[in-house]
Amino acid sequence: MITEMEANRFATYSLNDSRILRILSVALNAVKPYRAVTNHIPKMEGNTHGLAIGKAAIPMLTALAESIPLLSALAISKHASSPHFNLFPVLLGGHPIPDARSVYAGERVLEYVSSLKQEDTLVCLISGGGSALVTVPLIPLEQLQALTSELLACGARIDEINTVRRHLDRVKGGGLAFATRARIVSLILSDVIRNPLEAIASGPTAPDPTTKEDASMILKKYGLESYVPASSLKSTLPFPLPRVQNIIIGDNKLAAQAAQEQAKREGFDTEILTNELEGEARAVGILLAQKIRYEKSKRDAPFCLIAGGETTVTLRGNGRGGRNQELALAAVNELRGLENVMLISIATDGEDGPTDAAGAVVTGQSARRAEALGLDATDYLSKNDAYPFFDSLGDLIKTGPTGTNVNDLVFLFRTE
Repeated sequence: MITEMEANRFATYSLNDSRILRILSVALNAVKPYRAVTNHIPKMEGNTHGLAIGKAAIPMLTALAESIPLLSALAISKHASSPHFNLFPVLLGGHPIPDARSVYAGERVLEYVSSLKQEDTLVCLISGGGSALVTVPLIPLEQLQALTSELLACGARIDEINTVRRHLDRVKGGGLAFATRARIVSLILSDVIRNPLEAIASGPTAPDPTTKEDASMILKKYGLESYVPASSLKSTLPFPLPRVQNIIIGDNKLAAQAAQEQAKREGFDTEILTNELEGEARAVGILLAQKIRYEKSKRDAPFCLIAGGETTVTLRGNGRGGRNQELALAAVNELRGLENVMLISIATDGEDGPTDAAGAVVTGQSARRAEALGLDATDYLSKNDAYPFFDSLGDLIKTGPTGTNVNDLVFLFRTE
């Protein structure tokens, strides 16, 4: 049951339709980490230990600790209300750029898992963000930070970034699994398109299908080979390990399906377009806005079309924003003057890029409203400056950190 308070956290100047607010809230509730873990608690024998890594670490480990007795536990997350949660110790790491806290967390993780015995069971709770939050790099931290920043800025896909990360780190690419004698059960909340195990938090308990030659090719593709000598790249670790079990417990598809079901209950014709949305955010924004225009000309009834995935942004300016805000900004002029339509793009973790917004809302009136304030969408887009544009319109969605992370969701509405 969605409360009015839960739904209203998505509200903006233009987004105040209670039907749509409920759809967004239901989508995120469907992938709440606590619920996902509770629904997938494995049968445990002997001494059981818990390790949670990622943005959803605290609710995931809370669910585990409240469901089965744990001999020990440790969480690594981006946010925490205090240094120590009431059920287990919590360490914080840097995100999206790893920092000294991330290195400390990585060293603690390896120390922790290496102390476990062969008869122990380690339940790993893995969610998005773990790649940056936990690291034991094979190159100096400053060098890793510079490389990560360059990869993010040049529009590299998350799978490419994680391929490089896996070959520069002792934890990633199965490194955590090789560091312990314990049996491992990993419950994984996916923030990566198509759920490749090696890409989620860079696969600390998963086999790596890539090689250090693959990592070298990615660095060469983006002109970054000078950042990392080939000798620093780690070879792929040998798998499979029969004592490791990896289980996906939640993903973007689950969130989209929940949204679709709620949209039907709210009276919308509804369809999931894809859960594999990729590409340059501004190009995708234009295409999805054109999709709204086309579907409005073909359909008489209100509709809700849903797309999930993760786009990328190639930085051309020094503005503020994130991929969801940029996608929305690119749609502003495409939707100009169109009545009763709305495009909503949100990061399910509530943090779009290095901002406090989850995403943004665009309607057919956004262009006119912006121009009345002296704002030109094209100019702001050229500077990657979506945040102040939508802030001026009152159409930034600010949910705060949601505690989950399953990629992004884009909603295309005809409201009447």
